[in-house]
Amino acid sequence: QVQLLESGGGLVQPGGSLRLSCAASGSIVSINAMGWYRQAPGKQRELVADIDSGGTSNIADSVKGRFTISRDNAKNTVYLQMNSLKPEDTAVYYCNAQIRTFIRRTNPYWGQGTQVTVSS
Repeated sequence: QVQLLESGGGLVQPGGSLRLSCAASGSIVSINAMGWYRQAPGKQRELVADIDSGGTSNIADSVKGRFTISRDNAKNTVYLQMNSLKPEDTAVYYCNAQIRTFIRRTNPYWGQGTQVTVSS
C-alpha cells in the first residue's frame, strides 16, 4: 500500500509564493515520474508539471517561468515551487506518482489534493 501526503497549500495574495510538497510512503520498490496536476471549478484536471527519475522536467506553458518542480529521491518527495502567483492559479492541486511496489507493477497513485487560493 502507498500513500501520497501533500502539504503547503493555502491562501496567498497575487504575486506571492507557495511551496507544495508531496511525500510517498509505503512498500515502495521504485518511483518513476512524479508530478502535479490541478483542477479549478468547472474545469478539467490539467497537468502542471512533472519530473522523471533522472531529473528531467516538463512544465505547462501556463506556468512556465513561474513554477519549478523538483524532487528528492532519498525522501521520495516531489516539490512544486510556485512564484508570482495569479488568481487564475487558484485550484486544487493533486500530486501524482508512478510507483512500483513489492506486490504490484508500476501504477499511478494520487494524493488527496491541497487547495491553493490566490486572492486579495
